[in-house]
Amino acid sequence: MVWMILLAALILVISVVILLQAKQLVKLLTRSSNYPPWMEGLPYYGRVVLLLAAASMVIYLNGWEAHILNWLNLLVRWTHVIIGIAWIGASFYFVFLENSLNRTENIREELAGNLWAIHGGGFYYVEKYKVAPAEIPKKLHWFKYEAYFTWITGILLMIIVYYSQANVTMVGQLQLGTALSIFIGVGSLLAGWLVYDGICRTWLIDRPIWFFLVMFGFIVLMAWLLSYLLSAKAAYMHVGAMLGTMMAGNVFRVIIPSQKAMVKAAESQEPLDPYLGQHAGLRSLHNNYFTLPVVFIMISGHFPSTFGHPYNWAVLGGLFLVSAGIRHYLNLIEKGQQAFWILPFATLGVIVLAFITAPPASDQDLGEEVSFQEIRTIFTNRCNTCHAANPTDELWVAAPNGVMFDTPDQIVAMKDQIMMRVVVTETMPMGNTTNITPEERDMIRRWILQGATVN
Repeated sequence: MVWMILLAALILVISVVILLQAKQLVKLLTRSSNYPPWMEGLPYYGRVVLLLAAASMVIYLNGWEAHILNWLNLLVRWTHVIIGIAWIGASFYFVFLENSLNRTENIREELAGNLWAIHGGGFYYVEKYKVAPAEIPKKLHWFKYEAYFTWITGILLMIIVYYSQANVTMVGQLQLGTALSIFIGVGSLLAGWLVYDGICRTWLIDRPIWFFLVMFGFIVLMAWLLSYLLSAKAAYMHVGAMLGTMMAGNVFRVIIPSQKAMVKAAESQEPLDPYLGQHAGLRSLHNNYFTLPVVFIMISGHFPSTFGHPYNWAVLGGLFLVSAGIRHYLNLIEKGQQAFWILPFATLGVIVLAFITAPPASDQDLGEEVSFQEIRTIFTNRCNTCHAANPTDELWVAAPNGVMFDTPDQIVAMKDQIMMRVVVTETMPMGNTTNITPEERDMIRRWILQGATVN
């Protein structure tokens, strides 16, 4: 676990230096007065590695791995959500601008459109040029770091939450092992980008319906494959990470390079290639449609009826259709087009998915009465390693989500959630690391249906 903490911290430091060109941080790291004499000859990245290695040794010797991992999870997740909101907000805003521009009334020849808006007590006026203004302003704001750091913090979260404890969170029913499971997860991100980018370079990019069908089929295929190879929850997260990689790749590999080429051409008074802007805008629109499915996957871990369903890949495909459809409806409304038929279909889709994922009717064969003492023994052996006031599991310093099964009342209070997670979806214990048996799951089922009494 220590090496994962070291890797996560190292990635974060290097990313800040590279992306923000953090000169002050580099000066701080290279200032000789901050180090003992024997470190003066080392380059700054060597000093970073040594400092992180020393910190990791302190963490290891004091037994703080789980505690530090918990704090890293909190801080990186918090950062990921904040920066992700900034990226999504900017993306939605610029797609709204594109959809809502006035393109016909009193538009100068060089403009593609304009828009008046009011917000926060002030009036705003925005103009979009067909290609570029006659003179590029010295202060030009670039929207890129939101995308980069959303992706970087997302990868850090994958390391902290999944790869650092892959034996619990990654390994599925095939028991492929931690190294191979991590390789498959990381490989899916790269494969997703290569396939998507390859499709974007074919004739399909000019055929929106065919492009959508092919991409949707590929995403569902990846969801099925990952659900077969990895744990259900890890499969969902890697589909989301794959979509996020496509989005960040669009910014890093297509949108920003196209914008740089446009600025360079405008500054040197060279003819501008309109395709650069058009293709960058199209990739930005793709990101707009990917956003809602990615947001769902981010929160799906709280809803085991989705990722815990036997056909979880199909459930994910259905929710992808519904959320992308809602995004399409909003885009059409912003353009002033009517498409009210989409909402009833999206609503119907959600209702159908809710019924499909509903647990089967409980087997009413309750068999012999199950005593609470038998249930207490199961919870002690299979659940209390994590779900206790003082967990003994090495990964947890506190009970996950504050759920504890130390007392009879605590167990009875969570009986509905226990039925869903332990009996219906079988998503707990996580990775079945405590080896709960089918017979024990059935005993819990019968105890709950018999009234969940503690007498």
